[in-house]
Amino acid sequence: MKIAAAAYPLHWFENEAAYAAKITRWVEEAVGQGADLLVFPEYGAMELASLAGPSVCHDEEACLRAADAARGLADQVLGGLAAKHGVHILGASGPTYEGARPVNRAVFYGPDGILGHQDKQIMTRYEAEVIDVVPGGPLRLFDTTLGRIGIVICYDIEFPLLGRALAEAGAEILLAPSCTELLAGFTRVRVGAMARALENQCVSVQAPLVGRCDWCDLVDVTTGRAAIYGPPDHGWPATGILAETGLNQPGWAIAEVDLEQVRRSRENGGVLNFRDWKTQPDRLREGVRHVTLVRNPA
Repeated sequence: MKIAAAAYPLHWFENEAAYAAKITRWVEEAVGQGADLLVFPEYGAMELASLAGPSVCHDEEACLRAADAARGLADQVLGGLAAKHGVHILGASGPTYEGARPVNRAVFYGPDGILGHQDKQIMTRYEAEVIDVVPGGPLRLFDTTLGRIGIVICYDIEFPLLGRALAEAGAEILLAPSCTELLAGFTRVRVGAMARALENQCVSVQAPLVGRCDWCDLVDVTTGRAAIYGPPDHGWPATGILAETGLNQPGWAIAEVDLEQVRRSRENGGVLNFRDWKTQPDRLREGVRHVTLVRNPA
């Protein structure tokens, strides 16, 4: 299969047709290059808030609610494109209000309709302390015709136990849509995505927002590059990078992926991180009961 990860800029839309035209153009570009699985970024759905008009500008709460109100349009457009082209699309995540405060949700579309959604599990300080976005529902594993796919949204990919739980449940691909203001934030997500590919001997996919959004303070400046990673082992690139875009350059990173190679790596790789994960508790119990401080001789 071919996987496409978007380095995606946000735009202001005067009407629903303008949004549909942009998304259609992006999807058709990736499909034209043979993509079977397309991944859009975290908080990419915030551009839907522009449909509410200038009254939402620089009002974070108004933007959150307006983006949520336009979710049905995203479902219509992305669901229609997935069906038309026979592809799987992880839509850009955004706020969804099911209670007093929103969760950060990404909807997964397949050729036959919506497969389900994944909510972000662990909030960044900005989400928790400034805009009051809250953790959502549990981790989900999507058993698709392409393979078993897990979704770990941005900050979530930085926590190994989340990715590990999905891998142990059968995930062969981890999708990591992201939104980071600074290069340091992008690097944290990148390092997390590469580490999850290494330790789980799987594919991970990072799709970031890039560029400026002058009217929505929540996503006013974003930094990143889209990339697809694998474990740096036999049959994979030595860097672990299958494809990537330039830094802050909008477009698709596209790579061909063979999930049989994931299975071969887990069974007979140069190292067996996936298998050997379970040895860590034993080593902690048997060999490192207490960390010993060793001082240099006086």
